[in-house]
Amino acid sequence: MKATMRTGRTGLVLLALALAGPAASQEVGPTLLPDDGSALAPEAWLQEDPGSDLYSRARTALQNDGYEEAAELFQRLRESHPESGYAGDSYYWQAFALFREGGRAHYRSALRLLETQAREHPEAGTRADADELRVRIEAQLARRGDADAAAAIAQQAADPCGEDQEVRMAALSALINMDPGRAVPILQEVLRSRDACSAELREQSVFLLAQHMNEGSVDILLDLAHRNPDPDPEVREQAVFWLSQVDSEEAVDALASILQETDDPEVAEKALFALAQQQDSRAWELLQGYAERSEADPELRSNAIFWIGQSDREGAGLYLRRIYDSLEDPELKEQVVMSVAQSGGPEAKTWLLARARDTGEDPEIREQALFWLGETGALTVEEFRELFGAFTDSEMREQILFVAAQSDAEGAVDFLMEVARDTEDPEVQETAIFWLGQSDDPRVAEFLLEIIRR
Repeated sequence: MKATMRTGRTGLVLLALALAGPAASQEVGPTLLPDDGSALAPEAWLQEDPGSDLYSRARTALQNDGYEEAAELFQRLRESHPESGYAGDSYYWQAFALFREGGRAHYRSALRLLETQAREHPEAGTRADADELRVRIEAQLARRGDADAAAAIAQQAADPCGEDQEVRMAALSALINMDPGRAVPILQEVLRSRDACSAELREQSVFLLAQHMNEGSVDILLDLAHRNPDPDPEVREQAVFWLSQVDSEEAVDALASILQETDDPEVAEKALFALAQQQDSRAWELLQGYAERSEADPELRSNAIFWIGQSDREGAGLYLRRIYDSLEDPELKEQVVMSVAQSGGPEAKTWLLARARDTGEDPEIREQALFWLGETGALTVEEFRELFGAFTDSEMREQILFVAAQSDAEGAVDFLMEVARDTEDPEVQETAIFWLGQSDDPRVAEFLLEIIRR
């Protein structure tokens, strides 16, 4: 499933939090912070600084989950060495340690530390992370009934777009976990205000909106994807992708219109995927219709064929075998061969064997049919021997040797040794010997010695 988002580690953690819900949010610190502080609090970098020893001890305590000790040491660092180069960042790390320690009193102390850092050390390297940590702390206080913190979260989520997009996204994420009913309208406002907000914020908002799907959310997705398309292609793609989770006739109508009208291949690809996820019989018919649409982009037709092959719908394999002869593009035929192989069953095997044996078929198709028969483990050693004997050209014989060499079928190594010993075609014999050389069968070494002596 291809669900690409233009976001760094910060954005990804925010999105994960939105999915995981309140419980996860209570266990995670600022957006850039993993489960321990060690990866974030760097090793002491000011070797001659008088605060280096206390900083290192505090960092070690943080790394070992000794949050109370770490908070005390970061505070002692400032008190003992107020001119230290670590003093500005120590406010942030002490606040982080208190946040990890948890509890209403610790949260409020942490907020005061962050306010002091912002006022007295605006140049500190941790200032950007501090703004996001503040949002996390306010979210925890809001969950504990702090009205001021809840108001602050809502205000930051609703503020017009500015430079601090990561902070606004953190606020939206926290708000949607805390009060979805209040957050969804704000997300909808973000997505409608296309001129005011950045594309990245809209794209992430689509994700958050999709986690709390209702009639209003679906309506927004339909607008973004088709009725009033977002100017940014990645936002449109995300909207189309999430329509795959909407089981409604209107969603199918929108996807059908998108496929008919869009000239954006990425959007069309997402629409095909979304149709493949629908249980509606009309969605299935649309997917098949696109596979047969001769004027459509061959890559997109191949994509439709792929999703048909991935389906567990009854008759998918039969449909693919039926349309094969009507296809002219060799790559589409190869996609059908692969999809038929993955559909499985005796009919698929019979059909693939027929493709491999057909000397009037394109050589690439014949080789692909053999390859996928091998990949699905459908061939026995007796069938390897029968096919090898039936093939007259060296390329197909070498292909059957390759397939046998990759096979787990009992007796495959014996078959390769037979060919290496008995065939009169030196190129085919060399190929058999090469693949035997890749085998870990203990009999192969002695067999190769016999070949050398002979």
